[in-house]
Amino acid sequence: MENNENRVALIGIVVEDLDSAEKINDLLHQYAERIIGRMGIPYHKRQVSIISLVLDAPQSEISALSGKLGMLPGVSSKTVYARLEDASEENP
Repeated sequence: MENNENRVALIGIVVEDLDSAEKINDLLHQYAERIIGRMGIPYHKRQVSIISLVLDAPQSEISALSGKLGMLPGVSSKTVYARLEDASEENP
């Protein structure tokens, strides 16, 4: 599934409303084949959870997932894209 249009990105997710957890997990399941890694940290002192999600996917899919997450009640998301050279250019 890899192609030259894929990007590596990190989506940072802050969950303030834990009632959105099931919807978050449903969305992440839909994009499971694009997810490289995921780390969730419950921060009990502030009553939030933080999720870092690393993906290798077309930019349109990364943006779609981030947007869908950000539309959930009590959920904020921000995406950072890696600046990677195209692997096909390095190894002709």
